[in-house]
Formats: sequence, C-alpha cells, structure tokens
Amino acid sequence: MAEELNPFKIAQAQLDEAARVMGLDEQAHQILREPMRTLEFNIPVRMRDGKTRLFRAFRVQHNDARGPTKGGIRFHPKETLDTVRALASWMTWKVALADLPYGGAKGGIICDTKRMNDYELEGLSRGYIRALWRFIGPSIDIPAPDVYTTPQIMAWMMDEYSKMAGHNEFGVITGKPLEVWGSQGRNDSTAMGAMYVLREAAKYRRLNLKRATVAIQGFGNAGNFAFSLSRKLFGSKVVAISDSNGAIYDNGGLDYDRVLEAKEKYGRVQAYRGAERLTNEQLLELNVDVLIPAAIEDQITGKNADNIRAKILLELANGPVTNDADKILSGKKVFDLPDFLVNSGGVIGSYFEWLQNNSGYYWKADEVYRRLDEIITKSFRDVIAAQEAYAKSGKRVSTRTAAYTIAVDRVAKAMKARGWY
Repeated sequence: MAEELNPFKIAQAQLDEAARVMGLDEQAHQILREPMRTLEFNIPVRMRDGKTRLFRAFRVQHNDARGPTKGGIRFHPKETLDTVRALASWMTWKVALADLPYGGAKGGIICDTKRMNDYELEGLSRGYIRALWRFIGPSIDIPAPDVYTTPQIMAWMMDEYSKMAGHNEFGVITGKPLEVWGSQGRNDSTAMGAMYVLREAAKYRRLNLKRATVAIQGFGNAGNFAFSLSRKLFGSKVVAISDSNGAIYDNGGLDYDRVLEAKEKYGRVQAYRGAERLTNEQLLELNVDVLIPAAIEDQITGKNADNIRAKILLELANGPVTNDADKILSGKKVFDLPDFLVNSGGVIGSYFEWLQNNSGYYWKADEVYRRLDEIITKSFRDVIAAQEAYAKSGKRVSTRTAAYTIAVDRVAKAMKARGWY
C-alpha cells in the first residue's frame, strides 16, 4: 500500500496514535480531529498589466479552547487546503506543548511571489485582510509570517486591519518590522529555539556539538539562521546545505558568508565554488551528527527513512517526517525531535511580540532569548520525562507521540473545563 502523504491525514493519524496511547476520551478525540472553522475565499488583485486576477486563499482556525488562535500565513504556488488544515492542527499542539495561552490556526494563499512585484504583493496582502478582518484580532486570531511572507507583508496586513477597525491595532499581527512595534529577537526566534533544543538533546545523548557535523536541508529564514547559529553558539561544522535547486557538500565545512553570497548573487547555493553538488535527497542521507530538515513537509518518508544516518534529527520544518518514516526512525538509533517542539521558537517569539504590543512595554533582545530558552527547554524536558514515564510503564513511544500526549492532554482538559464535552 502506498504511503499516505496528505499532510492533514498525517496530522490526524498522529493524533489518533497519541489518543490511543493516552486513552483519550472519544468525544474529545473527535472534536480535536477536525478544525472548528475553515474559511475559503478569493482575493481580486489588480496586476502590473492592469488586469485583475483572482487568488485562492484560506484561513483555518483549529481549536481555541486555550485562547485566541495563532498561526502563520503562507504564500505558495502549491498551497492546498489540506496543508493549511494540517499546519493549523500542528500549531494547536505546538502552543499547547509550550504552554502558551493560544490555540492553533494557519493561513495560505495560492500564489508565486517570485513572479510578483511589491505593488501586487501589497494588494494581495491587503486583500487577504479585507476578506478576513472580522474573523481575526488580538483576542480572536493573530496571524504571523510563514513561507514566502515577510515582515513587510505583516506590516501591510496590520495597517489594513487598523484601517478597517478605525484605530491602530499593532497586536493583530506578529512578525512585524521593529518600526511598527515588532519584537527584537523575533526574526531568528525559530532557529534560536531549535538551537536550544539541540543543546539539550546533545547533553541528553552526550554529543559534543563543538565537534559535530551538521547538514541542513533548506536555506530560507530558518535554515539560514540554523547555519549561522550552530556555528556561532556551538562551533559545529556545517558540511551541507541546500535550497530548492539542489545541495552542496564539503566534508571540511562550508563557509557561511560565501554560501550567503552565492544565494544572494546567483539565486542558488550551488553557485558556491569548491563544494560537491548533491540533490536534496542525497543531503538527507549523509553520515552526519545532526540533520536539520528546514524546508517543507514530507521529506523523510517510508522510502528513505532507513537511510537516515544522523545521530540527531532536528525537525525545523513543519511536517518533514511522515508517519511511516516515524515508525522506522523509532526502531533506529536516530534521536528524532519533532517539529512542534523544535520549531516552536517562532510562535514563542510571536507570543512575546503580542504581549509587548498589548502592554506597550518592549523588551531587549537578550530578555527575549532568555525567556525563549526557559520555555523551550522546559518543553524538551517535559517530552523526555513523558517518554521515559511511558517506557517505565511498558509503553515504548516516540518523542513525537510523547510530545503529542502532553499537548493533547492540555487542550482536552481545557475543553472539558469549558463544558465542550
């Protein structure tokens, strides 16, 4: 039987496994399997040629039992409703695991930003908010950036919402530029949080990060910062990096500044001179200490999971490991750390921005990082404690399932207290 690669069905299957392990009430289980609200709409945008084009868009609010929903907005030519539904549900577990007062949401627009100018992107961004503004707000649903969306796009969206509301509302969107009350430390918070998880994982597995080799799939915001921070914080050697066009490998270590120059000047990391060229698939199977998938979902599947040789698998992307792969990795010595733990630094950073917007008091970057470290380190330790507790009771579960049981339990208890079941 072919492996299920529909991201929403993968998310549901992950929940089902956690529900089985923890003996979740069936009523709660059924509520959590489906989003509470799904919005689909079209956005008319006047293009550079003077013609108006329609763009298909989505916003999914999965569960708000613990607070207003929170989640990014993706601009991607292959965006699908099922991807957005999966990401919204994963966000519910992400914020619950971090113990933030939120629920999960996600948004997306089917578009190709590489073929659009700033005028068109601004029109699209403002149109998205005009269609949604009654369904979002600082105490309802707080969007943020994600794939191919930027702080500038968030600023346009915040401005459009403020116009619709009739007053400035900086807390409606996070991931904004500092000039319109974004937060210091937000830009690299996803990767910084991942580095704190990596530090704790290395301690747990007794891996010396100063001598560690690292391969990173993806050179977007998260992958870029993962490259620079792993060197800066730990002295690790990044031997491979990729983008959508392919990968490069040098066992002696890649030079970050030269990789960045190749990407910015030529649009691809394979313009870097002196390194071996690989495919993205080959990068995943390298014999390295730390593998960081930081691109898109469904990269490690039942077909290639047995070829993964890294000691630590740090899931910086959303949904990079499928359910079949998860089962295979659990039987190997790969220490697989799940996405909604590893990349939760982004939403934790957004939470800090939202708090600052609501209070009008703004923190320095070192305070942001200190608080981020505190929250995400506790999450890691909670997951390990849960996994070890299950092992003592005779249940062998993956780190992902252990993390799920913590998050699902918190959401289910909130629903129960509110009388939802």
